[in-house]
Amino acid sequence: MDFYSLDREIQLGRQIANDVENSVKLVNDPVVTEYINRLGQRLVRNSDAKVPFTIKVIDNDEVNAFALPGGFFYVNTGLILAADNEAGLAAVMAHEIAHVAARHATKNQSRSELFDLVSIPLIFVGGPAAMVARQAMSLAVPMSMMKFSRNAEREADMLGLQYDYATGYDPQEFIRLFEKMKKQEQKKKGFLARAFSTHPMTDDRIKRAQKEIAEYLPDRSDYIVDTSEFQEVRERVAEICNRRRIDNGRVNLPVLHRRGDGPASPDSGKSPDNRPTLRRHP
Repeated sequence: MDFYSLDREIQLGRQIANDVENSVKLVNDPVVTEYINRLGQRLVRNSDAKVPFTIKVIDNDEVNAFALPGGFFYVNTGLILAADNEAGLAAVMAHEIAHVAARHATKNQSRSELFDLVSIPLIFVGGPAAMVARQAMSLAVPMSMMKFSRNAEREADMLGLQYDYATGYDPQEFIRLFEKMKKQEQKKKGFLARAFSTHPMTDDRIKRAQKEIAEYLPDRSDYIVDTSEFQEVRERVAEICNRRRIDNGRVNLPVLHRRGDGPASPDSGKSPDNRPTLRRHP
């Protein structure tokens, strides 16, 4: 049940995206933003999504990514730093793209409107501006929009794995990243964004993903696991986050300079020590 046309979905997503972007700090580094957008668009082309995607990066340490209705997609710097390789980042992005492709948010909204034609409680509790203002400071998105049913999360996992696989990535990296984040959350409460509390990385979820990979995604002789570009972008994101913390007076980190070269340019597009980056294949 979905009362929303694609045009109306895009209009809804754009309205929320405008409020979100007024309340967060976006990363404007052209190297980072171009890479994340290009990665996401490759996944979108191998998805069932019927709306164009606009993909941006938020300067936020929480491990999170979220896609609003209509294809407005945001990736936190915290997720980029938490991923060990490009395939892990792609897996999480594919999951969020799947939510949009399956139109989970507008289906939730349609069910809500069926019972309450006056307000839009699932997304706009207390009005759109109030809801976004309350949530954006810590989470950058209305939490209620992330509260999908177990069936919706299961579908997003399954579709996301297919999109990930179709784009050439090793779907096992989805499981490896989730296992890593699950361990980190056990060691340090609050490591993950609160959004993950609505679809926790349980053992059952991990086992189900493993089963779906084994049943539906035949082994290939070669997968994309990592690229030098991802590692360079990851280092660049780390520098951006460190500069932000220094500017905020939260840390006092030493700055590394190359001998004889002076400070490294933030726009050079190179890793700090120009070392080669591993591209791993099974």
